[in-house]
Amino acid sequence: MAINIQTFKTRALTALVFVIVMLSGLLINGWSFMLLYLFIMTGCLYEFAKILFLIKGKKAIYFLPLAFIYIVMPVFMMIDLGISGKIFLLETPQIVSNEFYYSALLPCAILFSIWINDTMAYLVGSFIGKTAFSKISPKKTWEGTIGGALLCIVVITVAGYYIPVAKIISWQHWMAIATICAVFGTLGDLLESKLKRMADIKDSGSFMPGHGGFLDRFDSLLVATAFVWLYLKLIFLL
Repeated sequence: MAINIQTFKTRALTALVFVIVMLSGLLINGWSFMLLYLFIMTGCLYEFAKILFLIKGKKAIYFLPLAFIYIVMPVFMMIDLGISGKIFLLETPQIVSNEFYYSALLPCAILFSIWINDTMAYLVGSFIGKTAFSKISPKKTWEGTIGGALLCIVVITVAGYYIPVAKIISWQHWMAIATICAVFGTLGDLLESKLKRMADIKDSGSFMPGHGGFLDRFDSLLVATAFVWLYLKLIFLL
């Protein structure tokens, strides 16, 4: 799969703006963090409802409760990881409001894992990808998927080992978090691709030039967040 330079430039510029907005929401304070994810949730819910109506027509109303599992729960799981993980808050940089403690450590770790996995899978697949990964998403290749996952795991594990703020948990847990993000992030992307194929649309929306809509951008994050939340709850009883 040869890389398209113009497409890459458009995606890169949009991605830069996206990164600035996301990091601003995550790092300003706890309120900006929650508002950011509530905004993301609203956009994803709108697009999910649109896709359901394209697939099911008038019967879509009966399937809308699935949005709670697919979108609402993961968003509130992410918010929970930001404001209630006291094991991290005790020893990491935090922003304190009158109502709650907030640490961007876990939200940033999950987000960076998804970014690294997606970006590296795209680049590796573009340059050396030959073997189709799934009929659901023809542009995905095994080479890109494996390369993206390995690079994600290595980068997050090394960062978890060397960055002081991350040493509150062991590098083995960072490796596990990165692995969960790579595996379930890819599954989340395939799930959304399947929904789009059923609805016979290319993108879930046009909110981000070169990237599509909210679901196109956050499909991996939604599914990965749910499983990282489960892992951390089981391990640390947060």
